[in-house]
Amino acid sequence: MSPSLSVVADNDLKTTPKTETVAERVRRLQAEARQLAKDHIRSLSSALMNVEQLALEISEGGDAYPPGVRDLARRLVEDCEMRAQTLEAIVSRTL
Repeated sequence: MSPSLSVVADNDLKTTPKTETVAERVRRLQAEARQLAKDHIRSLSSALMNVEQLALEISEGGDAYPPGVRDLARRLVEDCEMRAQTLEAIVSRTL
């Protein structure tokens, strides 16, 4: 014979959870969205740095890379550096 199982509800009426007001929820969600945006911007900045490093390696790669590719990579290094500085300036003013 198998033992009997029963479901027991955990209804402790003494500790009812405080519900958020709409204004509190809006503030919490806005703060969460701002944090996610900061994280996303950090990811973009990191990706730009990775592309810049990779482009620098290719631009200095010598004859193993076709001249057009080396030139494009050299210009990409300059562009990534400029874009990263612009991104940093914008972020420092707004966040």
